[in-house]
Amino acid sequence: MRFYTQEECEKWLADRGRSKPNEVPDGHVKRVGYPPEPYRLLVLAQWIAETLSYKQPALLWITEWGIWPSSENWHLYYKVRQTYFDMRLLHEAPGHLFLKHEAEDLASFLQMAMLNGWGGYVLTSADYVNAFFSHDEYIDFYAKHETNLTPVDEALATKFPAGLAKS
Repeated sequence: MRFYTQEECEKWLADRGRSKPNEVPDGHVKRVGYPPEPYRLLVLAQWIAETLSYKQPALLWITEWGIWPSSENWHLYYKVRQTYFDMRLLHEAPGHLFLKHEAEDLASFLQMAMLNGWGGYVLTSADYVNAFFSHDEYIDFYAKHETNLTPVDEALATKFPAGLAKS
C-alpha cells in the first residue's frame, strides 16, 4: 500500500485518461444508503473491496473529513496508518493506493472512513464500476455502461437481503 498526495491522486487518474466518476458526462449512477446497523458497514466495505477491484489496484481517495467531528476516531486512523510506516496527516496525503492483493486492507480503511463520517472515492483500475461514499451516509456507484451496475444490484440483494437504508 502507498499513500498519495492530492496531486498524486489527480496524476493517477490523469495517467489513465480519467476523471472523478461524478465528473463524467453521460455516466450511470446507482445510489444506496449505508446499512442501518453500523456493524454491517464491514460487509459492505469488503464487498466493494473484493468485487469492484477485480483483483487490480484501487485508489481510496478521502476528500471529505471534519464534517462530523464527534464521530471521527483520529487516533485509530493514525495508528493504523502508522503500521504502514506513513506519518503524514490525512490532509497531506489523502490517497491510499491498494495493490491487487490488498483487498482486506482496502476494506478496513474504507470501513474506517465510513464510520468516521468521511467521504471520498473508490477508484478502480478496472474502471467498470467506481464509487463515491458520502459523509451523508450513502454511496453512489458509477459506471460508463448501465449494464455494469447490474451486478451491483444483484450483489447488494444477496449481501443485504433486508435492504440498505433509503437515500
